[in-house]
Amino acid sequence: MSFDLSVIPNKNILLAVTGGIAAYKSAILVRRLKDAGFNVRVVMTEGAQAFVTPLTFQALSGYPVHTELLNPEAEAGMGHIELARWADLLLVAPASCDVLAKFACGLANDLLSTLYLATKAPVWVAPAMNQQMWAAKATQRNLNTLIEDGVHVIMPDAGSQACGDVGLGRMPEPEDLAHQVTAYFHQAQREIAEKFGLLAGKHVVITAGPTREAIDPVRYISNHSTGKMGFALAAACYAAGAKVTLIAGPVSLDTPNGVARINVASAQKMLEVSLELLEQGCDIFIATAAVADYRVAKVAEHKIKKSGDELQIALIKNPDIVATIAQQEKRPFMVGFAAETHNVEEYAAGKLVAKKLDMIACNDVSRSDIGFASDENAMTVFFADAYHMSKRDLDKASKQEIAQQLVEAMHDALSKK
Repeated sequence: MSFDLSVIPNKNILLAVTGGIAAYKSAILVRRLKDAGFNVRVVMTEGAQAFVTPLTFQALSGYPVHTELLNPEAEAGMGHIELARWADLLLVAPASCDVLAKFACGLANDLLSTLYLATKAPVWVAPAMNQQMWAAKATQRNLNTLIEDGVHVIMPDAGSQACGDVGLGRMPEPEDLAHQVTAYFHQAQREIAEKFGLLAGKHVVITAGPTREAIDPVRYISNHSTGKMGFALAAACYAAGAKVTLIAGPVSLDTPNGVARINVASAQKMLEVSLELLEQGCDIFIATAAVADYRVAKVAEHKIKKSGDELQIALIKNPDIVATIAQQEKRPFMVGFAAETHNVEEYAAGKLVAKKLDMIACNDVSRSDIGFASDENAMTVFFADAYHMSKRDLDKASKQEIAQQLVEAMHDALSKK
């Protein structure tokens, strides 16, 4: 069971549009919800149709618009009940003063008020009305009733209104509403992942990207790692319910949603942070970083000037981060990575044993289609003998897909521990 928090798969939004000038914003809202990956169907009250035609919403949503309760064709299959069951969320935007009163009183004299009573889905309302109507005691009383009944009220914005007044009563912008809906489903998925995800309750520490070893104040030794695989793994582990800390070398990547990030430059600093996190408590340590094997023995205090055809710099060996962590008393489940240009599987299997790892994933970075800068990867995963799992081949796919498969491999290994 895995979760991708970057997408909301197959969630159904039933958007109800009521009478008010803000109905034009609802047309944009349909587009924004569709862009976010939702299925959207639209219900319109009679008043809403005076501002925007049903054809507009049909074109934007891709579905016929529902306007009548007693529709002979729809009623053959109890259409309003089917709509109520279809919805994962009933969003009323704009929600007029009239519809709020109907909901609060439990009326069922049109399609929308009937849907409100018939659905088990969460109900959200985005009120939009004249500022004085919003402030009226009856409206506030109805809102309090709805809140007590479990309805989520999206507070209106303040500003100029179509009637010329200024004050509270404007429906929020479509982009803001779409963001709130998306965030709601993301959080719901996250709560499921934390309870039932493959890595639920685990703290995962991941190193990613290259390291930079200074030569002087302006030069350094590094490599071509972009950090994409490590960042994809961080997102996949978080989506699987884990608490994730990402130790990132110098890369130009956005931090995945929900992941704690610590930026470092050198191998020594990466090891220092890794040991600190291990002391705080770590269940799985994933070393995807391309750590420089050597560093400059003595970093120049000032920029080195050209003084001849040759320059000799003494290098000393950097600490082996993954091997060092694997030797600690509080040893977590250890996952290594091997980026090789030849004899890939042979070298990886050797590192698995030599560094006392539980699992290692290897790939051939000499291939132009899956190298450091590529968005795709293909890997072979080896497991320590204690897990009786031998190896697993991961065919070429996006790094996000490979990351999810690696999460599944870690889960399978941990279940055999």
